[in-house]
Amino acid sequence: MKYAGKKILLGVTGGISAYKMAEAVRYFVKNGAEVRVIMTRSACEFITPLTIETLSNNKVTTEIFPGRDPLASEVTGTHHIDLAQWPDVFLIAPATGNIIGKIANGIADDPLSTVAIASAAPIVIAPAMNDKMWLNPIVQKNVGTLKSYGYRFVDPEFGFLAEGYEGVGRLAELEKIYWSIDKVVIGSDILKGKKILVTAGPTQEAWDAVRFLTNHSSGKMGYAVARQASLMGAEVTLVSGPVNMMPPPDVVIENATSAEAMKIAVEKYFQTTDVLIMTAAVADYKPAASAANKIKKQPGVTKIQIELEETPDILASVSSKKNCQIIVGFAIETDNEIANAKKKLEAKQLDFIVLNNPKEPGAGFHHDTNIVTLIDKNGNEKLPQMSKDEVAVKILEKIKTLLQK
Repeated sequence: MKYAGKKILLGVTGGISAYKMAEAVRYFVKNGAEVRVIMTRSACEFITPLTIETLSNNKVTTEIFPGRDPLASEVTGTHHIDLAQWPDVFLIAPATGNIIGKIANGIADDPLSTVAIASAAPIVIAPAMNDKMWLNPIVQKNVGTLKSYGYRFVDPEFGFLAEGYEGVGRLAELEKIYWSIDKVVIGSDILKGKKILVTAGPTQEAWDAVRFLTNHSSGKMGYAVARQASLMGAEVTLVSGPVNMMPPPDVVIENATSAEAMKIAVEKYFQTTDVLIMTAAVADYKPAASAANKIKKQPGVTKIQIELEETPDILASVSSKKNCQIIVGFAIETDNEIANAKKKLEAKQLDFIVLNNPKEPGAGFHHDTNIVTLIDKNGNEKLPQMSKDEVAVKILEKIKTLLQK
């Protein structure tokens, strides 16, 4: 679990999006974190402390001077200082203009503002308010002040507001908030200053206006590599085939539908990158001709032949232009796996290759787990089944070792 052993303190203020914090608390706990929560009196008007206590398995702080509940160990000692010193990260969400103004101006008159001012932990603030309030120059000044002091912000988004119209001010999507927490509690700088280019997903090779040839790739492995590389501090560009996933907020995304489009995108970034990781399942063949309109079904025709031709070999193309880049390939093999992967390793001049067999239980397409073997010129390393994020970490750690040579 990615938050195992981590302590997350959540401050909730009075806004309609306070209800979303129930889902956030559950997410943090599910991923191994210990979660404690401070709620302002206004927050309690939107969601009850009982809901949050049930999900966090901890008493919620609502008062500076709480009653002496023997089950609430956090009330002992200097209460606000104990809470302030406890977390690895302090998230305030939703954050109203009021709490932002208090912290920016050193006002500590409720449990949340008092703990915030006393805390030395990294503080992440996710504002949510009416668009007029968010754009008020006083609020913007306070936000700028806090940013200048190192407070991290997950800015509000444009969308439908509680007032019944669209504007900027709604709470950022929870995935973006989780990402900001990830950057603080599990992020590092071991790849800081490095540019990493990742490809992911399938390609689609058009046969006519409505049909295409493709494969089962979900893109999960490539997106995991991009996500973990960004968490390690790298500057990441992700060239993605058609998938149903959102890239991490800090990753530059370049969409590419066909093998030819992916080749163009990879070559666009290759010369300025330090590492290329080709996780994409690029089609080996495409229809020799693509019809501009839909090819109609013909009465009495029960069989049809499609002439195929090779797609461009992206790895071979960039390997021939390699300067000092590290190039990592992927091999999906169902028989003679090691031999076939080693052949690709040598033919494409790769630094190492990641082999997997999609027929193995828990490996391959659409799974959240994978079973891979890392192969280089010195030998093989078979990894046990693990999450695709964990596999990505292993790949990136090996890349870090190569970068240090």
